[in-house]
Amino acid sequence: MSPENGTPRDEFPVRARDLLRQRPVWVLPLILASVVVTAMTALYLGSAVDPLAHVRGLPVEVVNSDRGATLGTEHLDIGGQVEAGLRASPAVSHRLRLEPVTLSEAERAMNRGRAYATIVIPPDFTASLLAAAGLPTAGTTGGGAIQLLTNPRAGTLGASLATGILQPAVAAASRTISGQLTAAAGAGTRDAATTAFLAHPVTVTTSQFHPPPQNSALGLSAFYLALLTLMCGFLTGTILHATVDAALGYGTSEVGPRWTQLQPKAISRWRTLLTKWAMAAVLTAVVTGLMLAVAAGAVGMDAPNPLLLWLYAWLCSASVAAGTIVLFAVLGTPGQLVAILLFVYAGLASAGGTVPIEALPDFFRLLSEAEPLRQILAGDRAILYFDAQADAGLARGLVAAAIGLLCWLAAGTLIVRWYDRRAMHRMTPELLAHVDRAVQDYRAQERTE
Repeated sequence: MSPENGTPRDEFPVRARDLLRQRPVWVLPLILASVVVTAMTALYLGSAVDPLAHVRGLPVEVVNSDRGATLGTEHLDIGGQVEAGLRASPAVSHRLRLEPVTLSEAERAMNRGRAYATIVIPPDFTASLLAAAGLPTAGTTGGGAIQLLTNPRAGTLGASLATGILQPAVAAASRTISGQLTAAAGAGTRDAATTAFLAHPVTVTTSQFHPPPQNSALGLSAFYLALLTLMCGFLTGTILHATVDAALGYGTSEVGPRWTQLQPKAISRWRTLLTKWAMAAVLTAVVTGLMLAVAAGAVGMDAPNPLLLWLYAWLCSASVAAGTIVLFAVLGTPGQLVAILLFVYAGLASAGGTVPIEALPDFFRLLSEAEPLRQILAGDRAILYFDAQADAGLARGLVAAAIGLLCWLAAGTLIVRWYDRRAMHRMTPELLAHVDRAVQDYRAQERTE
């Protein structure tokens, strides 16, 4: 009660409207929010808004087994014409990397995720076309359709892009071959079937080569798992930073209405960093195990090689957690924003999980070489879809995660120990002593009341 008039005394005299009138209260949140949202939007949408416009070097295998056929005294090789037409078409050659291989080589490449599709021209392609046009040929005939084998395990959008580019090109080749066959057949009377065939002589049958497992989110489970693995590391690092700092007295703890601030402990930055790293190594093992238990056990995701999958997820998550903790230790509170942009949004933009690397703008292709999410995804795809083959992406993922972990450990050690050597303490010894005396005085006063 106020001694003058008996009214309740305001224990918290600062009013909200007073704060809202202060420019510094507005400036920093506005700047930070604007920068982060702008960067998030540019990264996330800039990589995916028009993948077809950026497709370059999308790997596609070409198996041309056509033996050709003899028409009169002339040997024809229509399969060779189709292949040459694909290579001569700017719409194809500027977007796809066509590799001439045998069928076994194509299967080996697709079984390692190195090709999004294979176009197969059968041995009797020319002979079948000539026979269907009513022209006498020397040689046997068989199936005349071109086969397009897609490989969604390497990436569903990549396989779709390859199909979308190849089918119009083959249709254009069909129109050229239509004119050749019509001229060779002459202007005689034809039945309706022959006339229809000559209008569109080349057909393409599309099928999946070894489709993804049934419970694999149509080939996207590797991407979802990679993203969850990265989030396990990021969240572990963020949570450890807050909880360990609160336990050491350098941060506050607020749960519901309860606010707690412990007495700061005399500990160096380097020992604090070591504590967080050691805890991260343990916690990432636990959370990645729980992640896989829910994914494979409760949800039913197809997860072959579960032990290898867990060990790989643990390594990758620990690498991301170590990096997140280093960013906090070096930058302080802004480290969280940097970690979000670096690990999450830049990773989503350049990982190749939805839009293939070959369909990204040049900046994002370069970024993908260092982004951890792409490396995590490469290993997850190898384990989940390609029998954990080292050259299907697992070796790349393991090496990149190990290098990333070592780099973050080295960077954190160098910078934080330099902070300590330069006496850039979180709280100086003098301030710690002052706080210690204030706490003792406060406790002594409480005991006397």
